[in-house]
Amino acid sequence: MRGWILIALIGGVIYYFATDTDKLDEPIAAVESVFNDAEKKIKSMTGTKITRKEEFIPTIPSDVIERLTAKELSELKSVFTDNESVSAFKDEYCGFGLTHPAISKQNLQFICDKI
Repeated sequence: MRGWILIALIGGVIYYFATDTDKLDEPIAAVESVFNDAEKKIKSMTGTKITRKEEFIPTIPSDVIERLTAKELSELKSVFTDNESVSAFKDEYCGFGLTHPAISKQNLQFICDKI
């Protein structure tokens, strides 16, 4: 029983320092700086670029490409440039009864189901 209380207290203290204060901002920035420096050194030594997972550009599913008209596909390609634009597209157009000015309602629903 005492062990659980101790773990809960430690977790609460860590949560407090991570969310309600700026006490961990400097150590976190220092760790990120070390990783960024290491990435730069590896890139300069090998000519290789390290790609983080969150930097991947999402791709349009092939069954969506086959279904869309040229105009709709062009519009959708302008959305699939980064994760933020895809997320913004989902928030704005993927919902009950929402429409898109360039994409038909049926194809919009199909796109929203696939992404």
